[in-house]
Amino acid sequence: MKQIDKLDLLRHSCAHLLAKAVLTLYPGAHNAIGPAIHNGFYQDFDMGKHKISEADLPKIEAKMREILPKWKKFTYKEVTLTEAKKLFKLNPYKVEMAIQFAGENKKLTTNNPGDFLDLCKMTHVSNPSEEMRHFKLLSVAGAYWHGDAKNQMLTRIYGTAWPNQKDLNEYLAKLELAKKNDHRKLGKLLELFTVSDQVGQGLILWLPKGNLIKEEVENWAKQTEKDWGYQRVTTPNIGKTSLYKTSGHLPYYKNDMYPIMKGGKNEEYILKPMNCPHHHQIYAAKKRSYKDLPLRLAEYGTCYRYEASGELFGMMRVRGFSQNDAHIYCTEEQTVKEFVDVMKLHQYYYKTLGINKYHLELALRDPKDKSKYHGNEAMWQKAEGLMRLAVKQVDIPMVTQIGNAAFYGPKIDFIVESSIGREFAISTNQIDLFMGTRFELKYTDTDGKNKTPVIIHRAPLGSHERFIGFLIEHFGGAFPLWLAPVQTIIVPISEKHVLFGRKLLKELKLLNLRVELDDRSESLGAKIRDAATQKIPYLLILGDKEIAAGKVAVRQRGKKDLGLMTITQFTDKIQEEIQEKKIQ
Repeated sequence: MKQIDKLDLLRHSCAHLLAKAVLTLYPGAHNAIGPAIHNGFYQDFDMGKHKISEADLPKIEAKMREILPKWKKFTYKEVTLTEAKKLFKLNPYKVEMAIQFAGENKKLTTNNPGDFLDLCKMTHVSNPSEEMRHFKLLSVAGAYWHGDAKNQMLTRIYGTAWPNQKDLNEYLAKLELAKKNDHRKLGKLLELFTVSDQVGQGLILWLPKGNLIKEEVENWAKQTEKDWGYQRVTTPNIGKTSLYKTSGHLPYYKNDMYPIMKGGKNEEYILKPMNCPHHHQIYAAKKRSYKDLPLRLAEYGTCYRYEASGELFGMMRVRGFSQNDAHIYCTEEQTVKEFVDVMKLHQYYYKTLGINKYHLELALRDPKDKSKYHGNEAMWQKAEGLMRLAVKQVDIPMVTQIGNAAFYGPKIDFIVESSIGREFAISTNQIDLFMGTRFELKYTDTDGKNKTPVIIHRAPLGSHERFIGFLIEHFGGAFPLWLAPVQTIIVPISEKHVLFGRKLLKELKLLNLRVELDDRSESLGAKIRDAATQKIPYLLILGDKEIAAGKVAVRQRGKKDLGLMTITQFTDKIQEEIQEKKIQ
């Protein structure tokens, strides 16, 4: 059995232990579902008359440890629906699940480690009292039954479990680092972005320092994509509803869109939730020949999606975002090469930024429910086959996810992992054989006949909001020099050194360096500590000795003093570092 399977069994088994502890401590509570998840598990409860918070987790955890030695082995028994209803008559959630499983012709199985009967179709660890010792409860949240706001709000307790104490300790240390590097906390500390209730939830306001990072990333991406053969376009933030009816997003995507706006007579508009239909209109603006293909249209297009308020999360899940988007229109023969190049472009971006851990997720249809997808079987099979051919030509691991496909075709997501171990889906990429036909897009082929282009959707850097939120956590706010909002700060030791500091400030600004002067009446130690808090890459310290020598004392973030340098030596050093986009 693979290690990941062992971990899933361990964590799912711990969810049962959690259920037993909570039901023991809080009579009248009911457990619902308790699956293993990435790096842990959770268990949902209807707490009845009880209310719990994270302050109660130590008590629950202690009860789990008290119960665990009695659990020697899980025993299993297949039961009928009638038997399941009788066994779990006091738990409406288990009865509902039993009815659902029976309706799907699934076996109904109970399990019991000794003193806790539960309904569960999954297997568990072989030796609970030995294998389940290394766990920790983490947090409490709310969750609707079946994820539907119309249903009962349940209490969800999250935990983690590992095969040994060493792995558990390492994971808990990562969690502490993740809290320290949370982009929301650092975003406030470093004055990068804010959110205002007066503007609206999920709508990011970029502060001057954050906007500098955003523009650096955007300028880099624009130049890179120009070098890779992309042409830039700009499209409006709204469009007629008829455009999205043609694409199929209305009514399929309606719940994720902002409400329709009334225009003139019989005109309806909607805030743009994606750029694709607008780009298709640019393609259709003139007759195209095979000689025009591949045509690569790129845009940092601003889109709006009405995410549920409970799903909003800092910069990672927002309602308004600017996306590093592009659509490639090509022949079928060009498709695989173009898709390979798209993935190589991802690799270039990630390597430059020091992102080394990432993988692909191929999202396919749910074969049991094809009704919600557009297009025919041949189209889906061909699109998947072309993407798999392309993936074989790059050295990137890939996993498959069933049921996560777009409604008009399979897709591949890039999942990146930050330096603190948090994973985020950053970029979605597709080979689309559907929309070209839907919008009646054509090109004249070598034989003079009209054909429909293949459309590749790609966004290597995702949205500004999510990607820079990821970078904040990845770098812990200590951005490489080329991205740092303030690259250098000049620190005069005393008031008499400020005048020279002002001259130096002006000189460095003329070189387009982002530099500040700390001329506050504070001690040198306080100024150095504040610069460290702001994670500024370089400090230039000025005192009598430095001014007399016509030099500066250079201190690099996180490293020892670099000693005295002339201004030219220093500027040559950092301009090279900026030009090469070095990661410190």
